[in-house]
Amino acid sequence: MATLRRAVEAISGSEVLSFLHPRDALERLEDQAPDLILVDYMMPDMNGIDVISHVRKNSHTAHVPAIMITSRKEADIKLAAMKAGATEFLNKPIDEAELTIRVRNILSIGEERLALATKAASLQRDFDAAMKRIERHEEEIIWRLSKAIACRHGETADHLDRVAIVARMIAEEVGLDERRCRTVFLASALHDIGKIGLPDAILSKPGTLTAEERLQMQQHTDFGGEILSDSSSELIEVARKIAESHHEKWDGTGYPRGIAGASIPIEARVVAIADVFDALCSKRSYKAAWPIADAFREIVNSSGTHFDPGCVAAFCRRWVDIKGLFEQERGDGSKTTVPTLQLSRGSA
Repeated sequence: MATLRRAVEAISGSEVLSFLHPRDALERLEDQAPDLILVDYMMPDMNGIDVISHVRKNSHTAHVPAIMITSRKEADIKLAAMKAGATEFLNKPIDEAELTIRVRNILSIGEERLALATKAASLQRDFDAAMKRIERHEEEIIWRLSKAIACRHGETADHLDRVAIVARMIAEEVGLDERRCRTVFLASALHDIGKIGLPDAILSKPGTLTAEERLQMQQHTDFGGEILSDSSSELIEVARKIAESHHEKWDGTGYPRGIAGASIPIEARVVAIADVFDALCSKRSYKAAWPIADAFREIVNSSGTHFDPGCVAAFCRRWVDIKGLFEQERGDGSKTTVPTLQLSRGSA
């Protein structure tokens, strides 16, 4: 032990902690990871293979290099030590020159590994910062484009803001993860991008559309899908799904493809509720704004026909927040009476 300790301490920059009993060493290693572990094969209570096995099971020391020192020549002992996770072997009697070289080599590799890990962490921080900048720019571009589209077909930017906020609330409540909720929040702003391809006469018509005009209006979903197709961006791909499918209905009577149920992308099912609710609550050239409570009941009554029942249930669970948002927008401090509902958990 003394010879081993003296030889290692002679290596520049080395600090040695030595233990006579393996369990004392393992206890110390519970919350401290050294740069190198040297362990004898023959020790009290435990042998070196047992110690290395414990070291590898400890998250603090799982990757710490370990040299086993032994006078035993049996191949099965070396094989067992290698299976347990031994990095190197030294035979007794110890050759101090060989010990010094091996320890220095292992410590040098450890230093290089640490330097690489530090560099990797720095690169990761730089990457994360760059991604945040890209996300901010992406968000700004989406909102500016969506507001330009809103101006084109006579809606306000407030409509897009409210749809996005409500869509995010519903997405959160049905259990989508944070990244998907953010994507729904942003992508929802492009749900009506296809209206840019419609004639002004239809977009600005003050009265009820004719059957032919209604069919033309419905083409905005196809236009939107075409505009947003073939993108490598996850955000734009979700926006495409929403633009194409936010007028599909749970019972299959919607447009443009007449798909039903879970075949409708979850993002489109979420945005459909947010879009319809805001449209009902908003004044248009062809209608007055509905009272908030009436619009709420319309959403609930359309559960299972127009809307996904799970998404309607999520909408109801966030009703206090949604109602507060719309009352604030209207400057309406009045109380809204909402019926008690028994609705199923959301389905994503």
